[in-house]
Amino acid sequence: MKKIKELLPYDAHNKRLAENVSPSDWENPSPAKRYNLVVIGGGTAGLVTAAGAAGLGAKVALIEEKLLGGDCLNVGCVPSKTIIRSSRVISEISNAHLFGIKVPGDVVADFPAVMERMRKIRAHISPNDSVEKLRKLGVDIFFGKGKFRNRNSIEVEGNILRFKKAVIATGARPFVPPIDGLEEAGYLTNETVFSLTTAPKHLVVVGGGPIGCELSQAFRRLGVKVTIIQKEKQFLTREDTEAAKILENVFRKEGINMIFSADLTKVVCNDEKKILTIKREEKEDEITADEILIGTGRIPNIEGLCLEKAGVEYEKSGIIVNDYLQTSNPIIYSAGDVCMQYKFTHAADAAARIVIQNALFRGRKKISSLTMPWCTYTDPEIAHTGMYERDAMRKGIEVDIFKTNLADVDRAITDGETEGFVKIIVKKNSDKILGATVVARHAGDMISEVTLAIENNIGLKKLTNIIHPYPTQAEAIKRTADAYNRSRLSPFIKGMFKRWFIATR
Repeated sequence: MKKIKELLPYDAHNKRLAENVSPSDWENPSPAKRYNLVVIGGGTAGLVTAAGAAGLGAKVALIEEKLLGGDCLNVGCVPSKTIIRSSRVISEISNAHLFGIKVPGDVVADFPAVMERMRKIRAHISPNDSVEKLRKLGVDIFFGKGKFRNRNSIEVEGNILRFKKAVIATGARPFVPPIDGLEEAGYLTNETVFSLTTAPKHLVVVGGGPIGCELSQAFRRLGVKVTIIQKEKQFLTREDTEAAKILENVFRKEGINMIFSADLTKVVCNDEKKILTIKREEKEDEITADEILIGTGRIPNIEGLCLEKAGVEYEKSGIIVNDYLQTSNPIIYSAGDVCMQYKFTHAADAAARIVIQNALFRGRKKISSLTMPWCTYTDPEIAHTGMYERDAMRKGIEVDIFKTNLADVDRAITDGETEGFVKIIVKKNSDKILGATVVARHAGDMISEVTLAIENNIGLKKLTNIIHPYPTQAEAIKRTADAYNRSRLSPFIKGMFKRWFIATR
């Protein structure tokens, strides 16, 4: 089996995964004379583009340097959500007494078993992104580093692939800040943290973004002491401040140590421990950790592609594309984390579908036309779609905000999940939905109803007519729509109704 750092330990599950997404005995095929489409990168954007184009009859080649499935399957969505599920189970058992359930003895996570379950599930899902699935669709798969030779050909492992159109979907990787002593001390990122087989006693997480917050809570629930160092004054800096505050309060209750407005400036090793120097304002403190997890953002994978030879312009933030995902070379497109602001699996999927239409069928589908939802999978989850209030203000749009607290929703009360809310932003003096934030146990599932409304120009007042099963937490959306309808009743109208009701008694 290939020794790939993302696939440690070399057990039966990881061997099965590797044989699906990067077979050890793979031999690259002989290139076709010319391809309708060549895709560089086998993550979500690349896979959806290649499979979709091949399914329509195009002659397609896919180039992947490491593992098909990209971050999502191997070091992102699948492994992280599997571990999060285990952490939720132990949290529920630990709090069973709140629901009248007595659990005998101590509740302890079996960390090696949790991680093995993750590897087993990841391997089970891997056929969806496998070489066999792509090969059956007629895609020519080339493993190796692809680099442009000129404006219409790519070289990979000595093979020359000529194309009519090409797509750059090489993704992104963790950004590791230049911290004194960090390289020598060693650290984890999302690419290596899932290779752990024993739990560290103390994990320090650098960065309070989605990755940092999700894994901090999961590891804490699995019995690890966790400290988060966040440069800003709140977690999830792009999110609603009130939503981030709820998460901060939950973390505090769960025993996560949080250090805000701070920087990690130095790391020194001492007897297999890592001594970290933390700077806040002008003061410095030291903490000791077993492992450091870096979650400080991502940078695009553009090195070594020889983009200049292809006439493709780029900058530090990634490949430069227009609204049609077209690069400066009109026959080359780009999709996914390497070029997009939204670095989500579902965003890459949506972008790939746009690329297929625009590259192969001269479509004019715009990436800016998409309504993009997202979710951070903490507990509670924080989901958002459309604009924030600050976005509307920047555009000079006045807004009204309607909010329902989960503490006022019957199902949330019966579930014991009252920390959260539904907040919907509408254009002032109208019911046009501009955006929404949901904080709830399953906010990621709930947000799609509002995304559907925005995408189809369904106003908030119409959502009050949607019958929601009772009792569900999604009823909070209907109650928020009800709040909008009540706001339309002026004091004069309310007075008229009151007088009418009195007169008809």
